[in-house]
Amino acid sequence: MTTLKCYVPGVYSHGDCDKIIENITFNMPDPQEYSQQLCYICSMVDDWEIQGTYSEPMVWIGIYIAAASLLCILLMAADLLHGFRNKKLWFPCKYFSLNAASITVITVAMKLPVDLSSQMPAYMDQAAKLGSLAFMCAMMANFMPSLAAMDNKTLLANIIGLSILVITITVNIFIDIYTGVIKHISLNFLSAYGYSFDCVTITYIYVAMILLLLMIMISSSLTIPTSKDILEVKYQTTNKTSLTCHHIQHAHLSKVEKLRQHVGRYWVMAETGNPQFIMASNPLSTASGVICVLVSILNLLVVLEVPLGYHGEAKVYGSAYKWSILFVVITQSIGVLVGTIAPIFRCFSVLSFKLVTKWNMTHLRVFKVEKYWTQKLSEWKQSPVTFLSGNRTRALVYNLKSVIISLCINLQTVIVILCKVISLVPTITPIFLFYCLYCWKSMRVRLFTPPVVSRTKDIDEDLRNYVLHIHDEIELAESTMKRISNSMNSFIIQAEKEQNKDLFELLEKSTGFNGVENFDNDHVQHLLSLELANSWSLPIVTLTCIAVALPNIHEDAIKRLLRSVSEGLSYTHLMEKNLNRENEYVNIRKATIILWNEVEQKCKWLDKALGKDAFRGKTTREILKWFSNRAEDIVTEIKESISGETVENAPKELIAANSMYRIVEAIMLRDENNTEQINEEQLFALLNGMIADIFSACFTNLPQVITVKCNESVIEKREESVKAATKLLGKTMNIIERLEKCELPSIDPDKMPYIDEWRLYLKQSIP
Repeated sequence: MTTLKCYVPGVYSHGDCDKIIENITFNMPDPQEYSQQLCYICSMVDDWEIQGTYSEPMVWIGIYIAAASLLCILLMAADLLHGFRNKKLWFPCKYFSLNAASITVITVAMKLPVDLSSQMPAYMDQAAKLGSLAFMCAMMANFMPSLAAMDNKTLLANIIGLSILVITITVNIFIDIYTGVIKHISLNFLSAYGYSFDCVTITYIYVAMILLLLMIMISSSLTIPTSKDILEVKYQTTNKTSLTCHHIQHAHLSKVEKLRQHVGRYWVMAETGNPQFIMASNPLSTASGVICVLVSILNLLVVLEVPLGYHGEAKVYGSAYKWSILFVVITQSIGVLVGTIAPIFRCFSVLSFKLVTKWNMTHLRVFKVEKYWTQKLSEWKQSPVTFLSGNRTRALVYNLKSVIISLCINLQTVIVILCKVISLVPTITPIFLFYCLYCWKSMRVRLFTPPVVSRTKDIDEDLRNYVLHIHDEIELAESTMKRISNSMNSFIIQAEKEQNKDLFELLEKSTGFNGVENFDNDHVQHLLSLELANSWSLPIVTLTCIAVALPNIHEDAIKRLLRSVSEGLSYTHLMEKNLNRENEYVNIRKATIILWNEVEQKCKWLDKALGKDAFRGKTTREILKWFSNRAEDIVTEIKESISGETVENAPKELIAANSMYRIVEAIMLRDENNTEQINEEQLFALLNGMIADIFSACFTNLPQVITVKCNESVIEKREESVKAATKLLGKTMNIIERLEKCELPSIDPDKMPYIDEWRLYLKQSIP
């Protein structure tokens, strides 16, 4: 007879095995055997308790997974809003793109598929594991166009990073299947309809889809460099045509109208030549959209099993993640739905093109693989092996490389054909419908309607010459051309609403360009042996500092001046950035930006307060003299400490002080010729006029800035640069129209961006 006191969790704490053994009464011949078995049981209990202690943070890890998934969802939703707002229904990847940061966040969101240590016994746990795989498919299909927005090195690095993550997930999932973590739990509510699916089968489908998406992305990345080269060649050819048209435009058009036409051409080139648009409208992207839809449907069935399926008395949450697993399931299920929207719309990107052309027949020839799909691989195959010295070794490596790349070319061909076949699913239906509609309209026009000349075609005919595309056979649909044209017009209208009235009122105070010549004076003594160059923004900031320091000027006038100068400097800095690219001017621009930030935010000049109290009770002459003395002291002090350094690297204090000294001395030298001392109102008006004159002269370069920004050399930055040029045109239309009415000096166009060249010309023009 054996009497045992059973171990009850909570009665004995971990490590109390000896107490358990002492409470056992053995009446058996060999109690030692039972003691050994009981010790083994106690050690297991200890392990369970330790495992329970280590599992306590898993709930927070589940919340962490849900938070990372939510971040991905928000970024995908931001791309959706951006696409709808700009009427780009192929949804370019602006916020959610493939990069090091997104791969890190995705890795956190994929914690469940790579978790090998946690048991997932309940169906909710299994659904979470499968849902993560579906979420991965949706994200991969979603950020696929972003591959085209990268340079080649970044593209290679990101594809390698994504491949490592996908391979890790795949290996861990197969380990989970082998060890039984992913179980053969059937979807019960589907069984009633005669369909039999279990979690393992669905897992195999998900893994196959993820691997197929990875192969599609690798295949796309091999095509992207060639596609960009083709687009670049066509862009350069079209760009020459655009520049020629810009120079021979009709004389009756105003400068604003000419710029609007010029910007319109580059807007079309940027929109249609956008690598992301080319990527989103090719068969590989369409195939990824179809895959994403299938995964979304399958994930919906898996999630519906939670409320609709019956799994007996099993626990809802059986893993260490506990209730947090519900948040993961809900969040990632929403993510699958949100992430499927963009790929679905991209499936119908064929609607962006004319469907009733010879291109639709080319598009239906799915077994024809164009040269650019395999051109990069062919170039690698033909490239020589140069890193080996021995002829035999080099020949062996070359032949081996040729065999491997030949296999890759064949695989690339298979993937392209497969994707073209898959893309027929969403493509053939709209092609058929549009063809029927085209036939019906053609027949109706021939029978019942007299021929009418289309004015829309005449309007868009010029812009059609600037459409860029990979295939020469395709044409953009009328609706697409209208969308592109309307998007530019609405962008300009929106920019027009942002025009600064204070700046325009300031420019009205300009009576010419005398301020450009008079802000400095050759009779002023030079403090530096090698004088610094002048920029447009530096004298404007310096003159504004003096105006702000006048104590008896009304506060509203000071605020209006600061607002107008702030807006004007944004254009001035943009002009200097694009047209004054020499190192010396770059250094001056950086110093001016820092100086203006100090003036605008702190109302200080080189740490000296410019408020009304700082100079209250002083005359204008005393204020100017203080600035002159202070600037001279700073220049002298800095000059002694940096002897030998070039002016290109001059510190901002030296640049600001030297400018202040020369401008103040020029004003005082001018004032000496007057019999009466200038008062504050007169000085403030003088400063406003000089600022307005300098702004006016600077803004004569705005058309050139707009033209330069349109012609961006980097294909990935081209669209944003054209948008910036278009916005600049919209915000400065009134300024350009005003300056067109002024009589401009006959300065060489190459010298107009430099204020010193203006001063030299104006001084030579004085009779």
